[in-house]
Amino acid sequence: MSKTAQLASGIADARPRVIAALAAQLRDLELAEDVFADAAEALLASETVPDRPAAWLFTAAKRKAIDAIRRREAETRAADADRLLSDDKERQMGEIIQLPDPIPDERLRLMFICCHPAIALEARVALSLKVICGLPVPEIAKVFLTGEATMFQRITRSKRKVAEAGIAFELPPRRHWGERLDAVLLTLELAYTIAYQDAAGTRAEIDDGALGEEVARLARMVAELLPQEPEALGLAALVLLAQSRANSRLDESGAMVPLSQQDVKRWDLAQVSEARGLLDAAAKFGKTGPYQVMAAIQLTHARHGFDGETDWGAIAQLYDALLVLRPGPMVALNRAVAIGKADGGAAGLLALEAIEAKHLANVRPYHIARAELLAETGKIEAAKAALIEALALDPPSAERLFLEAKLAAL
Repeated sequence: MSKTAQLASGIADARPRVIAALAAQLRDLELAEDVFADAAEALLASETVPDRPAAWLFTAAKRKAIDAIRRREAETRAADADRLLSDDKERQMGEIIQLPDPIPDERLRLMFICCHPAIALEARVALSLKVICGLPVPEIAKVFLTGEATMFQRITRSKRKVAEAGIAFELPPRRHWGERLDAVLLTLELAYTIAYQDAAGTRAEIDDGALGEEVARLARMVAELLPQEPEALGLAALVLLAQSRANSRLDESGAMVPLSQQDVKRWDLAQVSEARGLLDAAAKFGKTGPYQVMAAIQLTHARHGFDGETDWGAIAQLYDALLVLRPGPMVALNRAVAIGKADGGAAGLLALEAIEAKHLANVRPYHIARAELLAETGKIEAAKAALIEALALDPPSAERLFLEAKLAAL
């Protein structure tokens, strides 16, 4: 590993811990994020690999925070900052980040803190994805099916809300975790969606493989911390089922391989079994939620790895249930695909045409699904046009290779 890559890896690993520690002391999330970015830039420029990158980054960011406060708030505020971050109170980084909290993970702890119920659900999820997961605003905007400028404003307002409302950067008592759980689960779901979208991991700004593994780890941890929450168990099962297929998603040319065509010998069947156990545990509570249904859909797909069959009728029925629990255009789109597989392309097209296309005009899966259903019904020219529309929406390299192959086959 090159020195630059080693530094980048150390910075990515330290980010949630350092920002959590800075935010807890500064009581200013935006300042914590800004000074961490400055410290990371300085570390990369120095080309020196410290023994403890987190401690180096914390110390450098702390000094930059004091300088920023001095410039911004003049001497009175600077005195408070010096007192707040004084050397006699400074401890080693390992002590700062190992707080006596019931959540033994800095990234997950900060996620629970950011998902405060005073902030709108989508806004707190977007804030968590940006600050904690370090994801670029354009990627966050895509999973919310909204514009980049709109998402940037939403995240900015969330940070302002945190500051104006005086939201404490402290983990709430365990009895209050439930009111934040939906946002935490949605954050993990969307983070994994972003990591999973590019099978080849070609985006320089995101280490897709590392992010996917990290989300799987955090999802497991949430399930362990809240074993009485069936949706936490469902989300963990969902992520593990998707992660179990990570090694089979590319062919030798680097093109994406659809689930139905993947080499099941490369699936991690131990993760599939673990997910099955989590779903069985969730079912005992008798409280079905969307994550359990989504995991059940993926588990039904996983049958292909054991008996070589995919029960598309069952999958379509599960999407019927999911559409009730979590109505939305993407769920309706996936339901139409399942109907097409179960009952034929014409039935799938009818289901697809029932969706308001304005919600999906800039969504690649819509055009890909439409192309497949059109081709199945013999409308080859229309199917080609749909694939060309999908290719115009800037797919990642592995998906582009897959779409180009489909277009050539037509």
